[in-house]
Amino acid sequence: MAAPKRGRSASAQSKPGRSLALILIAIVALTGGMFASGHTTPRLGIDLAGGTSITLKAKADQGSAINKANMDTAVDIMNRRVNGLGVSEAEVQTQGSDNIIVNIPRGTNSKEAQQQVGTTAKLYFRPVLASEASVPASATPSPSASSSGSSSPSPSSSASANEKASSSSSASPTATATSQGRAVSDALKADATPSSSASGSASSSASPSASASPSASASSSADASTAKLQAEYAALDCSKPKVRATAGKSAKPGDPTVACGEIDKVWYKYVLGPAAVDGTEVKKAAAVFDTQGASGWQVQMNFNGSGAKKFADITAQLSKNQRPQNEFGIVLDGEVVSSPFVQQSITGGQAEISGSFSQQEAQNLANMLSYGALPLSFQEQSVTTVTAALGGDQLHAGLLAGAIGLALVVIYLVVYYRGLSLVAMASLLVSAVLTYVLMALLGPAIGFALNLPAVCGAIVAIGITADSFIVYFERIRDEIREGRSLRPAVERAWPRARRTVLVSDFVSFLAAAVLFIVTVGKVQGFAFTLGLTTVLDVVVVFFFTKPLMTLLARRKFFANGHKWSGLDPKSLGAKAPLRRTRRPAGPAAGPVDPKEA
Repeated sequence: MAAPKRGRSASAQSKPGRSLALILIAIVALTGGMFASGHTTPRLGIDLAGGTSITLKAKADQGSAINKANMDTAVDIMNRRVNGLGVSEAEVQTQGSDNIIVNIPRGTNSKEAQQQVGTTAKLYFRPVLASEASVPASATPSPSASSSGSSSPSPSSSASANEKASSSSSASPTATATSQGRAVSDALKADATPSSSASGSASSSASPSASASPSASASSSADASTAKLQAEYAALDCSKPKVRATAGKSAKPGDPTVACGEIDKVWYKYVLGPAAVDGTEVKKAAAVFDTQGASGWQVQMNFNGSGAKKFADITAQLSKNQRPQNEFGIVLDGEVVSSPFVQQSITGGQAEISGSFSQQEAQNLANMLSYGALPLSFQEQSVTTVTAALGGDQLHAGLLAGAIGLALVVIYLVVYYRGLSLVAMASLLVSAVLTYVLMALLGPAIGFALNLPAVCGAIVAIGITADSFIVYFERIRDEIREGRSLRPAVERAWPRARRTVLVSDFVSFLAAAVLFIVTVGKVQGFAFTLGLTTVLDVVVVFFFTKPLMTLLARRKFFANGHKWSGLDPKSLGAKAPLRRTRRPAGPAAGPVDPKEA
């Protein structure tokens, strides 16, 4: 049984090149994949690349309690809202019992994400009772606006605009107001209980009482609430940011309100009826490109059962009116993000909003519809911006710390292990290459981003990786001290060193896994990097360090124990080789002589 075992061992020792070739192929393949993907550098986190950190404080609103369930739901919706814009490495997490921290790094769509995270209130569909372009009081009306006596579209111009949602807009308020509508197709499914009547035609008068009245004709018997709404609408100037920040923010879902909205880069002011559909009743929304017709980018919506009925009811009512009273405002945090018009009752639970959308506009609107409804309202407490220069300084400091740590490890290896330090440095280089390539690939694959704690994890991994080499080298030296030559020492030392390396790396990986599970935010970056480098340590030791050591044991420089090889038997205090001696055979046993006895 012993001979076959020795034969297998010799065969394994004679082909260490297979393991080296395997890890070389893996490195080439991963590096090729990195260049092919176009992501040649790891994605950087907010603390290294720069970005914005927003602190939001929850407020109880209309019976919604601030509890863990509602906070977790809000975090999930915000996370999906930001990720729906394709923002890389955005972090949304709770802090304490009523705060949410949102970290948005610099990059594609980061500005849009910051704006949408800030709009954290609920989403509603409200019927439009009146609307017009918001012109400052000091502005001079354009000729087209003065000819009609109002900046809101006339019934005739609205009728022509209803035919095509992609009708061109001009600088005049009349034409611009015409372009605000988005054609709503008969594929929408909704459940909307009409809370208010939007009957009547749009008035061409510029007086607030005519344009803002919820009824078709102004009445001298309008109650105090209607008069107050008319006064608010008349005084509303949506061209001012301070006015937009408060308009419609405190309105209850069941009350009519005024609001502002930006359509085609022009700010409009609206009178909106009570909410007909709640944003929570939108099951799904997506931006799609119409390949069959000329509609271009569209937003497709799906409502749940109750939302489908409510939306069918409100669209049936709105379709009987003239513009703008055949429109419904999609209101997020008190701001009108879109105001599509209705041509007929929409049933079936599915709908499309089409018009002159760009891809970005369609995606933003779909994202708001999908993830706009939060269980709580939030107030922005603080906004902290990390500049790219500060992030670069922190990255430079982290890399400098890593370089210093690596240099100290190399100096120790050279002084103490001499020639063996070449094996250790080559193994560290292979581990560094694999770590870098995997970090670059994991960025687009799973959203991994290299932040400062992750850099710290990579620095700590240098010591873990070097420790594995030291364990193996010391086992080899122990065998040489016992009087064995290098080649058998390398093979006999491996099983014992392998067991120690596996146990040590298992403990490190277990600690990293527990840390990743129980922590949030940037600390997870440290845990993930530590776990990744621990796994790579096992791969490098098994497929590179051990085979390389087997090859070097055949070289005279190491095999003969050169004093600079780090394996000199004399400097290691090696014992003389143990030799077995045979005892001389004694005389054959015979009868005992009585005299000798």
